[in-house]
Amino acid sequence: MLINVLQRYVFINHPLNSGASVEIMEEFTDKEKTLLMPFVSNFDKDVFVLRNLPEVVKGALFSKYSRSSKSLRRVLLDDFILSKELDFEDLLKSLPKEGVSEIVATEKAEKFYDRVLVGFGDDSVAELAGAHLALENVSIVATKILEDARIGLSPLEKSTRYVYFDKKVDGKWLYYREPKLMESEVAEVYITSCDHSFETYAKLIPKIAEYVKERMPKEEGLSERGYEATVRAKTCDILRGLLPASTLTNMGFFGNGRGFEYLITKLYADELAEMKNLAGNMENELKTIIPSFVKRASGKFGKMMGEYLSGVRQDMEKTAEGLSDSRKYEEVTLVDYDSDAYYKVIAAALYPYTKMTLEELENYAKNLSEEDKRKMIRRYVGERKNRRHKPGRGFERVYYTFEICSNFGAYRDIHRHRILTQQREPLTTHLGYKMPKDLADAGYESDFRDSMEVAKNAYEEISKKYPKEAQYVVPLAYNLRWQMTMNLREVYHFCELRSTQQGHPDYRSVAQKIYQKVNEVHPLLAGGMSVDMKSYEFERLEAEKEIDKRMQEIKKKYEG
Repeated sequence: MLINVLQRYVFINHPLNSGASVEIMEEFTDKEKTLLMPFVSNFDKDVFVLRNLPEVVKGALFSKYSRSSKSLRRVLLDDFILSKELDFEDLLKSLPKEGVSEIVATEKAEKFYDRVLVGFGDDSVAELAGAHLALENVSIVATKILEDARIGLSPLEKSTRYVYFDKKVDGKWLYYREPKLMESEVAEVYITSCDHSFETYAKLIPKIAEYVKERMPKEEGLSERGYEATVRAKTCDILRGLLPASTLTNMGFFGNGRGFEYLITKLYADELAEMKNLAGNMENELKTIIPSFVKRASGKFGKMMGEYLSGVRQDMEKTAEGLSDSRKYEEVTLVDYDSDAYYKVIAAALYPYTKMTLEELENYAKNLSEEDKRKMIRRYVGERKNRRHKPGRGFERVYYTFEICSNFGAYRDIHRHRILTQQREPLTTHLGYKMPKDLADAGYESDFRDSMEVAKNAYEEISKKYPKEAQYVVPLAYNLRWQMTMNLREVYHFCELRSTQQGHPDYRSVAQKIYQKVNEVHPLLAGGMSVDMKSYEFERLEAEKEIDKRMQEIKKKYEG
């Protein structure tokens, strides 16, 4: 009896049962701590980071951890560090810092990984290790194909808005010399057009910069850095449309193994020589860091996937042959939307707070008055102070499909949005181009139009035999048509972010029109958005002032 009372007392007053917070910490001996110390950030907290471990070891460790009742530190200690079978000590001795080549270290790490993962066939294991990859001197055409991957990869590309592309190397402008074209009868046409585009761009930089300075004298309080940055950004914005899609640029990726493997597989299946070449180079370099995660890209699995992708593309191209080529231009068209959006959003908004089915909540929402719907949606949106206060996931039940027709330069910025579906048509000169107003006002409209005409003639000649490769010669000012399908939550994010003052006028216009289209069909849902509908002459000015302010604050902080 006494034992039962004591047991009951202990149960009731145990921290896990009394509502008090508790940390169940595993204890390690001093020897174990010494062994673990180089690889974990702490021994006494539930949250810690791993360090000083090869990527393949991290992947293998988390894989084993997912199927073990042990803590991660205990798995690392028992199943890795102290395991004679896995030769963990030998692996660590082979790391570059110990004086052994990285090739040897990576080979040992891969063998280690394979031995740990016997019986682990889950592809998600490849998401547990990643790499930073730099790609330099790739064309703008290539960057759009590379960045089309949405999951597992985070790209960052050299900006045409803040950097001049006016340098030569060995007397040549920096654009991609497409090998098929360079060995063909249209090689001279291609070179002449690309050279002309770059020459016009470079020639106009000092002239447009001077024009911008005349329109925007340096105001008091703005630093020289801020002023020059504003002038440069405005000059780049005006002139970037002259650059051909062959322009060489740089980009970086951070991604996990699974994302890289699928991307490389798709690149091998691409029709363009540049993409196939990049696939091989990327695979070779990633094999020096995460070989086990990308090795299938050129193996049996990758070849089968490549054949599938190529087969579908070829079949669809044949199916589309003979369909008319529309030259219709409309910047933003709302193609499709949910007509039952209001009750879908209201039902989804209430769902986490009730014990009713979704169907019951939708029926409830259908019977609300317009005023009650308005109040319900307003409560769900809440008091948003800025665009980072994102509305709830209930907004993800409602979808919109837009067709956009804007210049390729604007597409490059918009393409960076990933929580949506985008598909584009091939880049051509068929939809015309957009003349920058500032360029015309500055008196250089004829230079711009001449460059566009040269490129158009080159494209039309090259595309007769090489339609895919002809894309390289098209300047960024030419229009492209693409489709975007996104949910209401992404509409909020897209329209608010891309309408901000510092944005390029071309994509600001797209964001503003998307907002207007949604507001026309669903004013109650669009009412919570804060979209900047104004126009600005010097887009980067206020942003540079803010940078000046922050730089001064940092200077005071660290220099006293």
